[in-house]
Amino acid sequence: MSNLLIVDDEQSYRQLLSLVFEGDGHNIRTAINGREALLMLQDEPAEVIISDVKMPDMDGIELLNAVRELGLPDVGFVLMTAFATVDTAREAFKLGADDFIQKPFDVEELKLIVKKALQKQELIAENKAFKLAQRERGSIKNIIGHSDKMQAVYQMIETVAEVQSTVLVTGESGTGKELVARAIHDLSQRAEKPFISINCGAFTETLLESELFGYVKGSFTGANANRKGLFEAAHRGTIFLDEIGEMSPSMQVKLLRVLQERKVRPVGAHEEFSVDARVIAATNRDLKKMSDEGTFREDLFYRISVIPIHLPPLRERKEDITELVTHFIKKFCEQTGRNVSISPKASQFLENYAWHGNVRELEHTIERAVALERSDEIQPERLPEHVTNYNPTRIQNEFDFPDNGINMTTHLDNLEKTYVVEALKRSGGNQTKAADLLQMPVRSLRHLLDKHSIRTLSAQMRSSGE
Repeated sequence: MSNLLIVDDEQSYRQLLSLVFEGDGHNIRTAINGREALLMLQDEPAEVIISDVKMPDMDGIELLNAVRELGLPDVGFVLMTAFATVDTAREAFKLGADDFIQKPFDVEELKLIVKKALQKQELIAENKAFKLAQRERGSIKNIIGHSDKMQAVYQMIETVAEVQSTVLVTGESGTGKELVARAIHDLSQRAEKPFISINCGAFTETLLESELFGYVKGSFTGANANRKGLFEAAHRGTIFLDEIGEMSPSMQVKLLRVLQERKVRPVGAHEEFSVDARVIAATNRDLKKMSDEGTFREDLFYRISVIPIHLPPLRERKEDITELVTHFIKKFCEQTGRNVSISPKASQFLENYAWHGNVRELEHTIERAVALERSDEIQPERLPEHVTNYNPTRIQNEFDFPDNGINMTTHLDNLEKTYVVEALKRSGGNQTKAADLLQMPVRSLRHLLDKHSIRTLSAQMRSSGE
């Protein structure tokens, strides 16, 4: 049953329409003019308003305008008049009227108009419910953990979602920086607009420029048509620039100009156009240190880090591991149709491990364990050996000084090679991530790969999935 509000200064029309629509099972209220109708709407909303145009005190057009100004854009509105003009109809539709009918009217025609208006309300309600579900799926609920450090992150997300400032999300690889960016977007006023994500480290300088800003036909070989850039695609929404620390110096200059001017010039174009895209950047590198060293522009650093959010590594919030494990087991059980839990012993190994790959490494570990476990409880044997063999105190015992002494140069070279190999293993052969684990520039890591003749090791690890 729908709520209809009939507004007309003529009692005969109020009575007629009340009988017609009550007979169809609708809940009917009536008002003699627009002012009385507004008072009724404050007490109880209506799905559709059927109003005469010519009325004393407040006419139908004024009522329609007042309803929209009240923030009720979805209320259906049908206007009736015996004095229809093109200008009146144009003004009514401009203000958002659903339809316009001239008195005297055919009752069946009016019933059809109201039916269409009610169907529109149902579609609007369904669309809102769908978008709300989308926002909840991409919101803070997707970020797992109740530790004090994560509670501080949640508070920052909710706070910055209400403003339009540029945000810089920092943290080690695998901590969930894109989830934070999506949560900020989904909780903001831009939630119904696009969220566009790009990994700045995955493109060459030329390709990154054309991806971000687009290009015009003929600007380079293969540019057979105009192409929209990601900034334009994210208009009125959010663009997420992941691994921004990998951006070349010349691209940093171009990005800085876009952030300052809020204008984009496609590759090969002569003119700029305005864009309104909120920028959220992310990095696992120390941009302040890079700016001090001259490898990242200082002015760009301050431009993108208006509001910084730091994600703690998993080893600094170990109280969240159990909750994360439960979440991932449920996720992969739903995908595979399995029903498994985790044994106390296996759980203990997971809680003790350092998780250098953070939440992403834990997720992959649980995915592997669920896939391999044949019983209804994950056993330690289903966990990787480096997890079950991990001993944070072992390094101290292994490096005890031997009685006959050591060759310091050889020992340090072997130690250096060991850490480089281990970093490559934990990063899956990704040199950038391995360099981050070793807290050194990629160039320095590549020097060590050549020094120890293991440059091909990272490629082998990527291809073998180690």
